Amino acid sequence: MKPILLQGHERSITQIKYNREGDLLFTVAKDPIVNVWYSVNGERLGTYNGHTGAVWCVDADWDTRHVLTGSADNSCRLWDCETGKQLALVQTNSAVRTCGFDFGGNIIMFSTDKQMGYQCFVSFFDLRDSSQIENNEPYMKIPCSETKITSAVWGPLGEFIIVGHENGELNQFSAKSGEILVNVKEHTKQINDIQTSRDMTMFITASKDNTAKLFDSTTLDHLKTFRTERPVNSAALSPIFDHVVLGGGQEAMDVTTTSTRIGKFEARFFHLGVEEEFGRVKGHFGPINSVAFHPDGKSYSSGGEDGYVRIHYFDPQYFEFEFEA
Repeated sequence: MKPILLQGHERSITQIKYNREGDLLFTVAKDPIVNVWYSVNGERLGTYNGHTGAVWCVDADWDTRHVLTGSADNSCRLWDCETGKQLALVQTNSAVRTCGFDFGGNIIMFSTDKQMGYQCFVSFFDLRDSSQIENNEPYMKIPCSETKITSAVWGPLGEFIIVGHENGELNQFSAKSGEILVNVKEHTKQINDIQTSRDMTMFITASKDNTAKLFDSTTLDHLKTFRTERPVNSAALSPIFDHVVLGGGQEAMDVTTTSTRIGKFEARFFHLGVEEEFGRVKGHFGPINSVAFHPDGKSYSSGGEDGYVRIHYFDPQYFEFEFEA
């Protein structure tokens, strides 16, 4: 498995995201650059220039016409995917930590950090109503005064969003009324990442408490737990097999005091059914901050604290192994 190495960022990677077809890979980092790559060969297609701070999150809509980014420069921006032109700019009072398109690509949501005296909010904009963006007036704004939101995704059919908090709580907010539909607390520390399954019936969380957990999207019932001995920064579900990939490692500030082997910067593969680890992939020189499976399940990508994104195509044995198992 010789990886394709993508070198397009000067700072550590914050999130990587495939579009629905999987032909494009979007990467953002703690620099102002938003990159898009051809996933098949790692060729850089272009950049979306405009942010002036670290970019925390990126998402592409269903038909890959628009790209959404949120940044520490207190803005959330909408881009034309093909031309790289900025279509909309929403100014906020604090850094935008998470963002996403709903299933139809018409409604966007993003959450802002609790900092500089401002509390944490989740804002919803309908892109079909241009006045909402122009006047910076979302049709709904949900305050989260307790703990800040660290990760968020849309649920199936765009009826609600699933939100992870700094204290390990998971909430389900209605996208119509803004009320909390379900609240659970299975993690003991911050939830770093949430990713849904291909059919959106399940989602997996990655947490600082050294575990990743699988939940039912509708009921938030806790289904499985994958344990490691280090913080988990990101977790993704394979679209074709019962496999989970976890990325993580110790805190970035502790990295210099240990060798790369002790720091355990491998991507780790677990079986969804038996919750057991069956493989590791080395490569990064620091913690892995974001992992993603290709929508066809034949490759996966990881973005690390070292600023590199690595695309790994699975060997033919990987597919044989699964069918034998």
